[in-house]
Amino acid sequence: MSDTRKPRHRRRRTTLTAVAALTAGTLAYGTDGGLFGADAQSSAAAATAAWASDTADGFASVNSLGQNGTYGGRGGQTVTVRTLADLEKYATASEPYVIVVAGTINMDPVGKEIKVASDKTIIGSGTSGHIVGGGFFLGQGVHNVIIRNLTIRDSYQGIWNDKDHDYDAVQMDGAHHVWIDHNDLRHMADGLIDVRKDSTNVTVSWNRMSNNNKTFGIGWTENVLTDITIHHNWIRETEQRNPSTDNCAHAHLYNNYLEDTAGTDITSSYGNYSRGRTSMLLENSYFQGFRNPVIKDSTASLVQRGNVFSGTSGRNESGGRAFDPKTYYAYTLDQASEVPSLLKSQAGPRSTLGTTAALSAAATLTVAKNGSAQFSTIQAAVNAVPANNTTRTVISIAPGTYRETVKVPSNKPHITFQGTGASRKDTEIVYNNAAGTPKPDGSGTYGTSGSATVAVEADGFQARNLTITNDFDEAANQSLSGHQAVALRTAADKVFLDSLIINGDQDTLLLDTAAKDKPGRVYVTNSYVTGNVDFVFGRATAVIDRSVLTLKKRWNGTSAGYLTAPSTAANRKGFLITRSAVNGDVSAASFYLGRPWHAGGDATLDPQTTVRDTTLSAAVKSTPWTDMSGFSWKDDRFAEYNNTGPGAGPASPDRPILTPTQAADQEITDWLSDWTPTAS
Repeated sequence: MSDTRKPRHRRRRTTLTAVAALTAGTLAYGTDGGLFGADAQSSAAAATAAWASDTADGFASVNSLGQNGTYGGRGGQTVTVRTLADLEKYATASEPYVIVVAGTINMDPVGKEIKVASDKTIIGSGTSGHIVGGGFFLGQGVHNVIIRNLTIRDSYQGIWNDKDHDYDAVQMDGAHHVWIDHNDLRHMADGLIDVRKDSTNVTVSWNRMSNNNKTFGIGWTENVLTDITIHHNWIRETEQRNPSTDNCAHAHLYNNYLEDTAGTDITSSYGNYSRGRTSMLLENSYFQGFRNPVIKDSTASLVQRGNVFSGTSGRNESGGRAFDPKTYYAYTLDQASEVPSLLKSQAGPRSTLGTTAALSAAATLTVAKNGSAQFSTIQAAVNAVPANNTTRTVISIAPGTYRETVKVPSNKPHITFQGTGASRKDTEIVYNNAAGTPKPDGSGTYGTSGSATVAVEADGFQARNLTITNDFDEAANQSLSGHQAVALRTAADKVFLDSLIINGDQDTLLLDTAAKDKPGRVYVTNSYVTGNVDFVFGRATAVIDRSVLTLKKRWNGTSAGYLTAPSTAANRKGFLITRSAVNGDVSAASFYLGRPWHAGGDATLDPQTTVRDTTLSAAVKSTPWTDMSGFSWKDDRFAEYNNTGPGAGPASPDRPILTPTQAADQEITDWLSDWTPTAS
């Protein structure tokens, strides 16, 4: 469903003259060495968008400490960034900027926190702005900062109560006048938000916070100075600090939704916590399934009004005297009973924020199973895209299970599939064709490539935040000839796959090209791919970066299989797996990393897989490559470099390891050449 309802509680001001003056300009695209860098653009038109003049509500709107409210980089130049270098350049600059993040930016190294300077707005362009593997730090005295409409995720290092990796989404140490609004914050190594060392005049609103141990900590000082407003946030599947407020002068929490779903891996320890000498007012929030939903220290004040508790247990406390927030700012309460539905539809990144027609020429088509969108099937939305389109079309897919096959034909380039759920698990495209499945029209069977749940034949395709599955049941179809069952097939160039789950067994992910002499570059990042036999295969030039390749047992419970089966043409690059993990619940030393697929017995092919800088579980064989159909792997290109974990091993004639010199020629840029994948 398109986003037509505007968030409540927004105080808008007329655009400043300095900003209005910018509208006389047009989009200016920087070149190498130019003013904005290769991947940043300056946009005067963006400054006229309504969101550019939005200002904070709550305590962030209060005049204090020499700062009159929170309006971020308004009045400064608007730039669009797509790289870490450009984001850091503008976020740390001394002058004001409105920084539009128009794509996925991976923090390097993992855990990096950009030190944001005062007078900045950092906003995602629609739902495309993702910060992966790190976040932002606001130090002493930094003020007037807006962090808005971003997805900040995935710095998690595999340790649940992580004491060694302080990798927050947003950390403040002595900052003031900060507004954190409409973000999706999840799966970080420590807290999602830390408001520390007397940071004050902070408002946190309309965010999704999920899949984390420590959600939101405030305080860690003996002083009682922090003023903070926390409203309309959806906090779910988190354990502690939801939030924890320590020695806050005034903590106003209202219209938040705290949800703990039974049967999941994460169980709540407690919900809202008033600690030390905090004065907390908690109004019209909704607690579902939480243990110890509201707790307080004996020294703290906590006054409750109008909250709803459903399926909660344990401590639910209050006591002391409340302050009156309306002596500081105006606000309006929503009914507590309406909070879950309101936040499920309105919290998190919005397609209407951070974009203008000038910034994004992308059209958006919407899909929802329940008929509330333009289309009820994904294929119908693809069919509606004009043939030979020259600009991007985003197909926005609401949460749900879409049991259908989808084909993106070659004459419909520049299409993006965007799942709109809080998790990539929320939106799933699934079907169960196999190579040997008879076609309904009696014209034979589908064959391997025809079995794909999603088939992409158009250049410039992108997909993010969804699951693609082939759930063909091998055990129930042993009589069927041909058990290859593809979840996703790509046969196109410049394909960008981000934050996906790609599920299957045999031949899960087919990375192909339109023809043997055609290029077919694919970049897969921040994704999960599961399977057991040749489950990443094909002749494409493909990079799998910062992802997890999960090995599965066969249909009969045995552990044996092959990760890759490249069929690379001579003088082309094959598969590069880098900065990833290979694991799974299978027997030790039972899986090969790959074998050479000479499709059709073509001896001219030169299959290639390189696995580097990757963690290998004990499931990987000590001799990780093997022959296929009479072709020796030693005659083709299979190698490793700098891998770790119990499945890694020393160089030997049966385990080629690249030298540092050789490895320098097998980097991501060597694979992708002049193409830099950017979300759009």
